[in-house]
Amino acid sequence: MARSNSAILPRARSRRSAPRCCASSSVARRPRRVGTGQTAQPNGANARARHAMRIVAGSHKGRRIETPADDAIRPTSDRARQALFNILQGGRLTRAGGEALLPGAIVLDAFAGTGALGLEALSRGAARVTFLDNDRQALALIRRNVAGLDQEDRAHIVAGDALAPPRASESHDLAFLDPPYGAGLAAPALAALAQRGWLAPGALVVVELGRGDALTPPQGFTLVDERRYGKARLMFLRYAS
Repeated sequence: MARSNSAILPRARSRRSAPRCCASSSVARRPRRVGTGQTAQPNGANARARHAMRIVAGSHKGRRIETPADDAIRPTSDRARQALFNILQGGRLTRAGGEALLPGAIVLDAFAGTGALGLEALSRGAARVTFLDNDRQALALIRRNVAGLDQEDRAHIVAGDALAPPRASESHDLAFLDPPYGAGLAAPALAALAQRGWLAPGALVVVELGRGDALTPPQGFTLVDERRYGKARLMFLRYAS
């Protein structure tokens, strides 16, 4: 599959964004999220539902997030996103030192797509977020969404493949991975990100998979929780280094 050359992009300049949202596939599978040269499945009549996507909670609650005009990117659904962040803020899962996960956290949003997960983390108190994707449309969306929330100073946008990422400039306390469903990319991406220094010892990594996708955590990762929401499956992994 085609991959773009890794390069660090300049931070987004202020520009307001248009609304967007997620949509279900009109075929049996849910559309895939772009980030490794994959193309998405068509979603047919539900495309208009995209325009309802918003930040769920925090300082930017209710603010709209732009979604693509076509089906090239599959954002995490509002329901799954809200459930995910409720778990992260529930107190049972913490950072390695026992601190709450989100306040002041350094966060990675890999296979970032629209940047919805990273933007939600910023809204809920993360110190800064690195958005990693290699798709031009996704990177443009992320830049617009970051600018639309005036978060340029807390966002670092990197053009790169999660399967062969550049060396990290800093390690991250919390990471989100949302690769295309059914492509088997989660395990190699986890291994590559760990090897290139993207994950701090004790980091919590949340991987979104399709309902039927399998994942055997690579060496150094331990499964600590797993949840299912519709067609999405969330796996919570602890990275030991």
